[in-house]
Amino acid sequence: MSQLRQAQQSDQSESRTYAPHSIEELREVIAAAVSEEIPLAVEGTASKSGLGRPVQAGATLSMRNLSGVTLYEPDELVLSAKAGTPIAEIEEMVDKAGQRLEFEPNDYGPLHGMGPGLGTLGGVIACNLAGPRRLKQGAARDHILGVHAVSGRAEAFKSGGRVVKNVTGYDLSKGLAGSYGTLAVMSDITIKVLPKAEAETTLVLRGLSDEEASAAMAQAMGSPAEASGAAHLPALVAKRVSDGTLGSDPATLIRLDGFGPSVEARASHLGKVLEKRGKLEHLHGAESKALWRDIRDVQPFADGTDCPVWRVSVAPTVGHSLVMGLRRHAAIDAFYDWQGGLVWLRMEGGEAEAELVRAGVKEIGGGHATLVRASEQVRAATEVFQPQPAALADLARRLKEQFDPVGVLNPGRMG
Repeated sequence: MSQLRQAQQSDQSESRTYAPHSIEELREVIAAAVSEEIPLAVEGTASKSGLGRPVQAGATLSMRNLSGVTLYEPDELVLSAKAGTPIAEIEEMVDKAGQRLEFEPNDYGPLHGMGPGLGTLGGVIACNLAGPRRLKQGAARDHILGVHAVSGRAEAFKSGGRVVKNVTGYDLSKGLAGSYGTLAVMSDITIKVLPKAEAETTLVLRGLSDEEASAAMAQAMGSPAEASGAAHLPALVAKRVSDGTLGSDPATLIRLDGFGPSVEARASHLGKVLEKRGKLEHLHGAESKALWRDIRDVQPFADGTDCPVWRVSVAPTVGHSLVMGLRRHAAIDAFYDWQGGLVWLRMEGGEAEAELVRAGVKEIGGGHATLVRASEQVRAATEVFQPQPAALADLARRLKEQFDPVGVLNPGRMG
């Protein structure tokens, strides 16, 4: 990339890594890549480089210098930041103001053998990541107000703004969420923030089977208790969260948060209903938060290996049936989030078993299976994302052609 200024290079030892400081420099980097047909691997801190297929790139476009919160108005519940801003920095800032990111973004760093707190705002939005609260508050894309970005055509554009408006047409900012940086590179992102809960309590039912837990979670989520989380940790998985304080017995978890007296009243009412199903315990405040943080970040499978891990989204009532069926054919470990609708699978034999997993998903009525951890060799040889129906695949292809016709942004990542 001879026409790029020396200032756009991170240093002499990384001559093929470009780290722009502004959206104009970002546009110039992509324009040069298009001109010279050099594919770019787009990253913030590379904490999500293990998601998707390995990128076939000739250079790296790092967003690390496009960092920092540019606007935060707590009274307006809005925050704007550069795409390379660490999520941990944003969460600390809003926490001090009594607020939080309601979509509860995952931190995949530990799952991929990296330290915690490395993820960036751009990475979270590009991968559309959301944690246990998603079943109540939606995915990351539902909290985006606007973005500034540069497409694979090297064209700068913006979408949305600082307020939520009811409009017709295609919302580009939401369209970029889940595109894994293959359509455009976001430079600035504006999101909603909301007041954090005054109190938090988790009801813990002990000793339930996966099927019994599914029924208990359905009952809890269908009650007036307004639970913000429902998860089940089978035997032995439970001891891998909260520093082992839960013990090794199965634990079915229902989270309630909000105004203090309201949480207390709802916990009391729901507890009387659930205690008929088994032994009931309570976790409050920091203990509850630590537990759900471990579930959010897939801590039970953050074991320092590249043993394949699948993230499977299915109907909540059939998640346990998927696991039961798979266990007839392979050694797996599993736990459940989103009322049982999100199944985390670790393939204990070391093979991805993609055909087996997707056949199991089809057998229970359909869903989406994504390989979120495996060695580079396995990911290169495996269809990492759920295969799309022909009409959707054609739409995705046409979007890629419109946004990145030369194919310079994260080529190969999505298959």
